[in-house]
Amino acid sequence: MVGAQGMMTGAEMITAASSLAASAEPLAHGAGGHGEAGPWWVMLIPFVPFLCAAMVGVLAVFAIRSKLPAWLTVAGCLTSFTLVVLAFMGWDGHGVISVTAFRWFDFDWGDTVGTSFMADFGFRFDGLSLLWMLFVSGLSSAIALYASEYMDHDVGVDYCRFFGAFCLFVFSMSCLVMADNMLLLFLGWEGVGLCSYLLIGYFYRRPAAVAAAKKAFIVNRIGDLGLLLGTLFTFTTFGTIEFEPLFAMIQANETGTGAALSESWQVWGIPLLLCGGAFGKSAQLFFYVWLPDAMEGPTPVSALIHAATMVTAGVYLVARMMPLFLADPDLIALTVVAWSGTITALWAATIAMAQYDIKRIMGYSTVSQLGYMFAGLGFLASTGGVFHVFTHAFFKATLFLACGAVMHGFAGQLDMRKLSGLWGVPGFKIVTIAMLIGCLNLSGFPFTAGFFSKDMILAEAFVTPDSVIWGSSAAGWVLLFTAGLTAYYTFRVFFRVFVGPTIYEPGDELHGDDDHGHDDHAHDHGNGHGDAHGSHGGFHPHAPRWAINTVLTVLTIGSLLATGLYFINRDEHGWTGKMVHASSANVGELPWAHHDDHGEDHGLAPVGVNAIQTVAFQHDDHADDHSGDHAHDDEHGHAHGDDHGHGHAALPAGLAAHADAEAGKILGDQDPHKVMYYISGVVGLVSIGIAFFFHFMGRTECSAPKMDAISRAIRPVSTWAERKWLVDEFYGFIIVTPLRMISHIFHWIDKGLVDIGLVDNAGRLPRVVAGAVRPTQNGLLQGYATRMIGGVVVVLLIVVLILY
Repeated sequence: MVGAQGMMTGAEMITAASSLAASAEPLAHGAGGHGEAGPWWVMLIPFVPFLCAAMVGVLAVFAIRSKLPAWLTVAGCLTSFTLVVLAFMGWDGHGVISVTAFRWFDFDWGDTVGTSFMADFGFRFDGLSLLWMLFVSGLSSAIALYASEYMDHDVGVDYCRFFGAFCLFVFSMSCLVMADNMLLLFLGWEGVGLCSYLLIGYFYRRPAAVAAAKKAFIVNRIGDLGLLLGTLFTFTTFGTIEFEPLFAMIQANETGTGAALSESWQVWGIPLLLCGGAFGKSAQLFFYVWLPDAMEGPTPVSALIHAATMVTAGVYLVARMMPLFLADPDLIALTVVAWSGTITALWAATIAMAQYDIKRIMGYSTVSQLGYMFAGLGFLASTGGVFHVFTHAFFKATLFLACGAVMHGFAGQLDMRKLSGLWGVPGFKIVTIAMLIGCLNLSGFPFTAGFFSKDMILAEAFVTPDSVIWGSSAAGWVLLFTAGLTAYYTFRVFFRVFVGPTIYEPGDELHGDDDHGHDDHAHDHGNGHGDAHGSHGGFHPHAPRWAINTVLTVLTIGSLLATGLYFINRDEHGWTGKMVHASSANVGELPWAHHDDHGEDHGLAPVGVNAIQTVAFQHDDHADDHSGDHAHDDEHGHAHGDDHGHGHAALPAGLAAHADAEAGKILGDQDPHKVMYYISGVVGLVSIGIAFFFHFMGRTECSAPKMDAISRAIRPVSTWAERKWLVDEFYGFIIVTPLRMISHIFHWIDKGLVDIGLVDNAGRLPRVVAGAVRPTQNGLLQGYATRMIGGVVVVLLIVVLILY
């Protein structure tokens, strides 16, 4: 019934969506980006999952013992995805769809900047948020279907709790991406953090899962402090936290008081604070430690939240606030972003090379790939960074869900030393193919989506002048080396686990993620075994059923089709480039952008008027009336370029300060993308070849002595990498141990001095005094007389001493 209602709602939306393109100008001209500018049903995109979460909660109250919570979640996510697609179809390609649900806050306590506060519960769609919502809602739908089978052992136990948190996450992530102000973004930001905590600790009977949930929550709270402070300083500096007026002031290089923004400390201070929030949520630098441990959660959670969506929220924040990052003439924050991503990419890749748990390898791989995304934004390759977010969402979700299918089928076994030749296990052909396609994308195999998106980042790193982003060329070499490591450890997993002789050893659990058994699955998956596989105490692998196989097939196809996005609208640097151009993430035409002899831009950066010009100020009718290379001003006084985006508007301060910089020449005078195609392709193929030699050919008996010698030679390094370079131990030594000692000291002070020394002794004092006085109250008259005389003598002595 719920699914039917969702379809009815979608049908009713089509008529409204069809009129969206015709109303493109009002969408771009809405008052402040609010209210009637967009169709009312845009609000349903986040609220449908919220309604589903509430309904699942009701089912939990009535202890429903069926799969209805899963089907409600699938229906809600599909409805939300349908509405996003309708919004995309009705979008004019460069405007802003904005809708206000209600006025959230409206305070006014003075006449100066920062003494009045207004925020709407409003949503906006531009190219960036539309792109993000397409894969957030789409992957949520697919993974919800996957989870309906994967979590069926919990039906009637914690099924409602899982899918309730799942729906709440989709609502929070939608609010984060669609927010039209920083307050609503922060609400969604905290919401996804809460849902992550709930889902990582879903198996609360397992101490490791509980510890991982607390670790993720605490580390994220530390980073969130940066986002909170950045939001507060944004408000005190500009007097608003709504994106449109904020970007307008940044474009004018003004603060709320009219002072020059480029001359204030906020121009670099606020972006650095925002980086703190972004790095915490996206597991960069010293914040990365929470993400690998988050693999303790159910695999669908790892695929959706900790690979494809939530962990990219930090990338989204930097992309959304790119105008503010570019306002700094020294580009300090972007330099930090570039190098943080570069260091994290290398660091996580070295750890992934030495792990044996295939799901944790994918976790460290996610940290590394997030580093590439941040590096892309830092090197002003917004299109490359965002394109990598999009492609990574599909192929990494595919990889995680394939790992989940292995866990589901082999009783939780994830140790690659105990799994081999799964291609030969009946029922695991689709899983193997999905893993292969995912590995090809992750390793940057030529002509895959991962190859093209990573190439855009690498090329820009080498071309960006060192005078603009310090050490950009060195970072490019680091990222290229990391790409080789990535290809190696990715196919280390594939060659070890999915090809070769069929050998497997079941895990210790009857289900990969829980202490609950599901013996009833044995007969359901009985087709997943053969004569060669029944030597493990009667254990037979559980082959995935239709839901898991369907989702793996869809995501595998999606990973392949994502390659085509690079070639669609190639004159605008691909479909992703077109979406980025129509958002605040657009960095404009870089002064050092490479052109060939015919003046053709090679797409090193999005071509646009300037980085600060947001799509809210662009009008389709102006594009029709003006052509050539002449910029113009609209009624709002904002500069515009021609249809191709080549304008003469002033560059943002961060680019204007480097207008005379020349592109790096490390790749020569050729098109750096074409050069990088060959370089990165060769690096990837060589690394895959090394993995093939060590982990496929090296498993034969004749190669064993040679492999043992190599293993002994690198054992010291591999041991440190396997132990994650002792980062957790280092944190334990410099943070956890001192805090524990301090807490023990304060506990002793509170218990020994305050409770016992003051509180308890204050209660004992009357008893002690009473005990001392009690012997004098014996009822003997002579005793009282003696004490009276003694008292008189004491008083007289005091008087005498005072007088004389």
